Amino acid sequence: MKLWRCGVCGYIHDGDSPPEKCPKCGAPKERFSALDEAEANLVRRSRFTNDLHCRLIALMDEVRELAEAGIEDDLDPPCVTLFRHALEQARIIGQSSKAEIRGHMGKGKWG
Repeated sequence: MKLWRCGVCGYIHDGDSPPEKCPKCGAPKERFSALDEAEANLVRRSRFTNDLHCRLIALMDEVRELAEAGIEDDLDPPCVTLFRHALEQARIIGQSSKAEIRGHMGKGKWG
């Protein structure tokens, strides 16, 4: 199966031929171009890892919410310290995953 990129918005379509119109921006099929084999393999290979990064970002959002609730609960100083540490680490990990995805996008590892 080929991969096709919309020349208007960058949407990637999986199929033997491009769609009649882009489902994202409505551009006609003439605006799609087939990715060469190397580029298509890069996109296919990166989809799994990019999905893992997206899931990790979502989990870190949950960790931040839990940590904020723990800080607000304020049972005792050691708990608050631990929750503050969790909050900071979740922020760092989430932002690091976002930076990694941005790097992938710049290298064509997205689609």
